[in-house]
Order: sequence, then C-alpha cells, then structure tokens
Amino acid sequence: MADEREIVLRIENLTKSFGDNVVIDGLDLEVRAGEVIVVIGPSGCGKSTLLRCINGLEEIQGGRILLDDQEVDGRSKNIAQIRQKLGMVFQSYDLFPHKTIIENVTLSPIVVQKRPKEEAIAEGEALLERVGLLDKRDDYPRQLSGGQKQRVTIARALAMQPEIMLLDEITAALDPEMVHEVLDVILDLAREGKTMIIVTHEMSFARAVADRVIFLEGGHIVEEGIPELFFTNPKTERAREFLHTFEFTAVRSHTVEE
Repeated sequence: MADEREIVLRIENLTKSFGDNVVIDGLDLEVRAGEVIVVIGPSGCGKSTLLRCINGLEEIQGGRILLDDQEVDGRSKNIAQIRQKLGMVFQSYDLFPHKTIIENVTLSPIVVQKRPKEEAIAEGEALLERVGLLDKRDDYPRQLSGGQKQRVTIARALAMQPEIMLLDEITAALDPEMVHEVLDVILDLAREGKTMIIVTHEMSFARAVADRVIFLEGGHIVEEGIPELFFTNPKTERAREFLHTFEFTAVRSHTVEE
C-alpha cells in the first residue's frame, strides 16, 4: 500500500563538499509526516553532515533541500524562521550552565518566538514531566547526570514545537547505563507520531524505532528499507558486512563481560 502521508521534507540531488572531499554526493530523500527515519553507516559516511545540511548549518554545493516546499538555505534571510521548524539535538548538551533547567527549556520560546512567559513555563514544565525531570526544574545543569542533561536538551528542542526532530548520535557521549533513559524518550515520541530523522550507532534502537532505515556510505544511500527486512535480510553485500561487524562487536563485548 502506498504511503499517503504528506511529504514534509524533500532532498534533491544534494551535494556537500569540504574542499576536494565530497561528503554527500547526489543524495535524494523524501520524508513524510510522522515518519521516523534512522540513518546508519560507517564513521565519516556523511550522516551528521546530512543533518547539518537539513538545518542550514552547512553550505551545500549542489541540489536543494525543501521543507514544506520552502528552500532551506543557511544564507537566506528567513533561515531563522525555517530553523524553528527543525528541532536539532546534538551529541553535546550545550545547556546554559548559569541558568536553571526550566530557564534552559523556556529561553528560546520566550526570546525567539516571543511567547508569553507564563505559557512557555507551563509548557516547559509539561515537557520536563514528559521526559521524567520535572523534579529537576530548579536545578542547574551541573547537578544532572549525562542522561538527564540529554533529556533536558530533547525537552528544550520540543519546546519550540518543531515539525521535524533531527537527532545526531544523542547517546554517543553517555555511559551505557544512561543510554536507555534517553532512548525511551525517543521511542515515546515515535509512538506519538513525531517526525524524526535519527543518526545512531545503536542498532537495536534503530530496529525498534525506525519506519525506514537509510544505510549511507560515501555520501550515497547504498540501501534503504523497513527495519524488519533491512536487519534480517539486507539486499546489498555492503549492508550485510556492516551489520555483521556490529553483531561481532556485540558478541565479543558480551563474552568479555562474562
């Protein structure tokens, strides 16, 4: 059955280079409303660069990116308005250390979107409750664990009411025991129908959360498909090799722990 959901993001023949190094080479991608796309691939394949291009943080050398049929261009005068539709969460937390947790979450809605302070605080508290951190509203970032800081960062991005969430290796800097608390938040967002593009090395998480898996290498989409098929019966030899590497690493790690 054809997916009739509206296409909210369209990437056409995207090319991104750093000097002579072509990181993304003629990439095409469509993202539909409510779809969760997980981008995987080896280090240096262009995953994080793709997210930065979508958010207008990188100047592109070819092609175009359309969000709601509006071109994303980091040099355009309306880029600030476009970015409000994109909630970006990086590996690093980038919380303001001198502001409380509720102040971190409500700053952009109040300053950028000019929303009433009382409204922003009420929504900020609801978002903190949603990520299990309402009791930390008056704490400072230094008082939180890494997993808690990342959950605050997710709440801060959601406070801008973005159309699409862009998540870039958000568990990479966390201790293993803190990873699950962040991933649980993302799984809840996926169940609620939030449109997301997620870059991750967590294969079990990718399999659980994705509507579609994109396997990227050398700036190209080598393979894509629903997770049930991609993880059990990949079409390309390169995808099979990549997944086998993760399986071997997981088995070896389990053996060492035993």
